[in-house]
Amino acid sequence: MLLAKVIGNVWSTKKKEEISALRLLFVQPLGKNLKPDGHVVVAVDEVGAGFGELVIVTQGAPAMQAFNKDNLIPIDAVVVGIVDNL
Repeated sequence: MLLAKVIGNVWSTKKKEEISALRLLFVQPLGKNLKPDGHVVVAVDEVGAGFGELVIVTQGAPAMQAFNKDNLIPIDAVVVGIVDNL
């Protein structure tokens, strides 16, 4: 998992059916000093995060299983939490 900041929305009118109802966000991974660290990631938003919020993102196989453990969907990252305090 990683800590990231929501920096924007991704709008897509054509998507695979498996992800057609999912909201997509641009998130910027952050380092220990809460400064940008790494490339911007497109992540599915499972928790209703908003612009500027700090979020927890999971990637890889856990992200693919976040919605349905039996049917993997084609995603690489999912916002699984909003950070209230550090």
